[in-house]
Amino acid sequence: MRIKSIQKVWRGIVFVRVVCGIVVKMSAVVSPEDLADDFSTFDIELTDAEVVEKLQELCSAFRLDSSDMSDEWVAFSQTHKQISLTLESLEQFEREWWNKKSQKSKTPVVKRDTRMYDASTIEELISGGGEEDDLMSAYSTPAAKGKNKRLHVTPESVPNKRVSALGKSPSLQYSPGSLPSPVGTPSQKYSNRSNRGDVVVKYGDQSVNTWRGGGPENCMIELYDKDNAITANFKYMFQKYADKAHVLNDIIEDLGYELQNCHVIDNLCHVALPLQETITVAGRICCDSNGKMNSQSVMLEGSVDTSAGKRTSLLLSNLKEYSFFPGQIVALDGTNSTGSKLVVNKLHEGVMLPFNESECEVSGPTSILTAAGPYFTSDNLSDAPLQDLIQVIVKEKPDVCVLFGPFLDSRHELIMNGMDGENKTYEEMFTYLLSMIIGKTKALSTHLVFVPSQRDIHHEYVYPQPPYQVGEVFKQELHRVHFVSDPCTLNVNGIILGLTSSDILFHLGAEEISWPVAGSDRLARLCKHLLIQHNYYPLYPPSEEINIDYEYFEQFAKMQITPDVLILPSDLRFFIKDVAGCICVNPGRITKGQVGGTFCKMVIDAKTKDEKISGGGGVAKQTRAQIIKL
Repeated sequence: MRIKSIQKVWRGIVFVRVVCGIVVKMSAVVSPEDLADDFSTFDIELTDAEVVEKLQELCSAFRLDSSDMSDEWVAFSQTHKQISLTLESLEQFEREWWNKKSQKSKTPVVKRDTRMYDASTIEELISGGGEEDDLMSAYSTPAAKGKNKRLHVTPESVPNKRVSALGKSPSLQYSPGSLPSPVGTPSQKYSNRSNRGDVVVKYGDQSVNTWRGGGPENCMIELYDKDNAITANFKYMFQKYADKAHVLNDIIEDLGYELQNCHVIDNLCHVALPLQETITVAGRICCDSNGKMNSQSVMLEGSVDTSAGKRTSLLLSNLKEYSFFPGQIVALDGTNSTGSKLVVNKLHEGVMLPFNESECEVSGPTSILTAAGPYFTSDNLSDAPLQDLIQVIVKEKPDVCVLFGPFLDSRHELIMNGMDGENKTYEEMFTYLLSMIIGKTKALSTHLVFVPSQRDIHHEYVYPQPPYQVGEVFKQELHRVHFVSDPCTLNVNGIILGLTSSDILFHLGAEEISWPVAGSDRLARLCKHLLIQHNYYPLYPPSEEINIDYEYFEQFAKMQITPDVLILPSDLRFFIKDVAGCICVNPGRITKGQVGGTFCKMVIDAKTKDEKISGGGGVAKQTRAQIIKL
């Protein structure tokens, strides 16, 4: 009887374990809504139910949540030439995942020869192969190795195509005959697209049918602050470590002082000073290691003036909500009884700069069209997408057209391979693209604004980035053609445009941590970071794709005013959002892989003496915009 009772108890334990296992497994299933939200961040729409089911299956098998799954898929698609999301591609993704895991788990078994060699058998060792051959070659010089294998091989020196191409490019003499002909043929996927002209995002009052402005002849464009704008090339990357340290410290002190004044803080304390009472500190958010920051690795670095540059760890468990990224300047209330860890009780919200309140004589609406490169599909260098964009410009007749780089994308496979078979320099191709855009819009008198990109292979690879240098090529068109820097702040009929082609949203999104996870609009939150940090690129350390010269960064990358419209081209999903009165726009890319992308058009009422728009969102209330498929 006792044995039977023990068996019953054991069966009950096994049953409970099985049931609990099933419950845990069922609760870990990722919902289709979470997958759709996370994949939409990368502009991937989940419309196939079978694909969604397969993704859920993979999440369970790989023990990933929806966010990690989207990140893994984007990384996989990038390494496979932006492969589309289908059942077949997911099966390939699954096979490669398991192959990678199995390779990591396998431990190679090395069979060692335990034979002893003497004077009579040494020749056998020298003439033999395998491990003994590698052993002998490790002790011989390259000349003596002959056909023997080398145990250690250093990478060969690979020439930098960006630098070598720039070095051999001749100076251009502009003439119609010097322009190259269109390169390549249109992509089959691009030419067969069926959604051209579809409106994917709407903002503002859409009942008004007209999208025309007051006319380019009534449009006034100028740099907002000429003293804080780059207008020509400069010598860069000559900065000293001490100068860079001063700039980074000044950023902490300037924003810390503004936070202190805004929130009426008596004084800012030392971040690492052990005190029992609640204190207020200000500093830069940083990570305690070289990896991605998480809630357990957040640190605060104080300024030299208040904290002698010291750092302290942050305990964030008392905060109901937060959003941090490396480089962010914040003010915090908390207690630091040991001097090594600050228990944070309150986060002081950052403040935005004021909006433009100046008046403008120009009356009537202003129409703006904006688009961002790359302007070639990933499989060829055909100018068909750019030709289609020019047709849109001719049809819409905007007052201002803002075109962001890259015009010659350094990530394009054919450009990375040196455009084999094309006897053209990068500058010649760029000149051809400019001449085509300027020539075919000449009759419209539309103002063209060209913003460079870090991905332009023919241009300076530094941030802040000087304008495109075209010399005398298009001098006769300079009254309506404007070459500006990245970043740039423009005054268009009293409307302030903030422009930057660096993908700061993508870079911030990869480093930011927030709580609760689904607490707010992520894209709007990323935009707000830029506005309250008063900087077009507040991330530090920056992405590996960005080379920042901090000597010029301090002067030219700061916001002098909150822009009415902030245009931020990004690989993330396109959007139009009102962020605290500032219209933030990601127009998307003209091409995405082998398919067509999107552009944005908007109409904004200008500020006049008779009807002055007050700051703090006045422009946002009188703006209508659309993002449209090319």
